[in-house]
Amino acid sequence: MSELNLILIGPPGAGKGTQAERLQRDLDVPFVSTGEMLRANVKQESALGKQAKRYMDAGDLVPDDLIVKMARERLQLEDAQDGFILDGFPRTLEQAEALDEMLSGLTRRVTAAVLIDVPDAEVERRLSGRRVCEKGGHNYHVEFDPPKRDSVCDEDGSPLVQREDDKPEVIRRRLAVYHEQTEPLISFYDDKGLLRRIDGTHDAADVHDHIRAVIATLRHEENV
Repeated sequence: MSELNLILIGPPGAGKGTQAERLQRDLDVPFVSTGEMLRANVKQESALGKQAKRYMDAGDLVPDDLIVKMARERLQLEDAQDGFILDGFPRTLEQAEALDEMLSGLTRRVTAAVLIDVPDAEVERRLSGRRVCEKGGHNYHVEFDPPKRDSVCDEDGSPLVQREDDKPEVIRRRLAVYHEQTEPLISFYDDKGLLRRIDGTHDAADVHDHIRAVIATLRHEENV
């Protein structure tokens, strides 16, 4: 396979970041997220970064055209020539169509869109149970990885808190946005024959194995 260009899709809490990091190590291709692109451009004070910072400072969403321009620049860097893993972009149908157009202009294409499928109830269970150490940022989960003492960090004895975006009402709002804006991408890529579904309710190692199997199948199909 000449290049492997993957998009990860899934609700918040599906484990996309975890899987992207594992795949990055396996495949030696960059993991590119919207946040990473924005932070890099703002830090470098690039022309695109300066434009994006004005929106961010005002508390507004960075427009799609700016995100697409950043993606175009990022995906032309040397480390992305053998492929890339996208997480958080595209987030909407408009962004997906813009990405296709942009890649076509570079004589490239999306290899597959991998959906890490997790039901809403499981997302809420995962995210609402997370607790973070106020001092050192150590992470726990009340069900999957609890501290030895309730609400106290094992490392430094600091209080454990629930982040604002892990509260149930906030999680439900995030899921509503996902269903409205991002879930249509499932049909978009399915219609193109590019969607691959992974059951994200299994543990991270199993999900990783399933994604690796999908990649192996893609490579086999190309060589047949």
